[in-house]
Amino acid sequence: MATCSIIIPVYNKHDYVGRCLQMALSQEFADYEVVAVDDGSTDGSGAVCDAVAAEDPRLRVIHTANGGVTAARREGVKAAQGDFVMFCDSDDELLPHAIADAYRTAVETGADEVIAPFRNQHGRIFDSGRRGEIDADDIICDFLSSRMSFPPNAGVLYRRSMLDGCLETPRDIVMGEDLLFHMTFLMKKPRVVCNGTVNYVYNQGISAPFTATLEYEQAYDAHLRHILKARWDDFEPWYTWHQLKSYERLIDQRQFDVRSKYYRGLRVWRKPIPLTDRIAYLLPPRIAYIVISYYKRRLARQVSGC
Repeated sequence: MATCSIIIPVYNKHDYVGRCLQMALSQEFADYEVVAVDDGSTDGSGAVCDAVAAEDPRLRVIHTANGGVTAARREGVKAAQGDFVMFCDSDDELLPHAIADAYRTAVETGADEVIAPFRNQHGRIFDSGRRGEIDADDIICDFLSSRMSFPPNAGVLYRRSMLDGCLETPRDIVMGEDLLFHMTFLMKKPRVVCNGTVNYVYNQGISAPFTATLEYEQAYDAHLRHILKARWDDFEPWYTWHQLKSYERLIDQRQFDVRSKYYRGLRVWRKPIPLTDRIAYLLPPRIAYIVISYYKRRLARQVSGC
């Protein structure tokens, strides 16, 4: 039995998974295991995992038919032996102190979830500035308003006993599924603590960019509403803010007809929705595109450090 389990879903990341496993197996912590779930890779990623496992007994490799990242994480949780679980994507890296610092925080505070700032490969740090205990509802609101400053689940330490039922996102949700998983966990009202220590390297730009469609956003919204339904009155205004952010993404892709097809009639004149998002919604879509596109390009340059 291990105290902590690192779970790494792997799908066609041959050029990156070796480094990911090396960092996961270099933790400054004595009692942990690494579970890599090869989700039907076709590029030799599974063989890389097997080769590393042959040299280090702390790594176990599970090979499954391709079922998507949520299914791979679910299989990893089933196999995990640790009281706590941390996820890492196979093209990212855990810093050597990640498990030790997070587990120490969990023991000292009784936390069910420990979050931390992270950085990208360019050295830019993403940090909400929050420290200590954070109300789970506040994090849900941050997710819905796209204000989160830590990965939705990667590098986050979870109490494994609370993960039941959290990894049920449908296969057709291929982008943002980690956020839905985390939201489901937060709806259980866990005790969440931020220790303020950067523990994760998110390598941006490796995965192919995802182009959302109106149909995808509608399916995503339906699942999100299902997660929030037990407390819909509390989160409905924040859900509207989420819809505005989705609308802005689609307008940035020149899908100007989405307003009349789906987003017409959103109740934007209320808190907590900020004036900037209200204005973007109230402008004619083709004019809104100019504003939204400029803002997003500027933000992308800031994030990449360019």
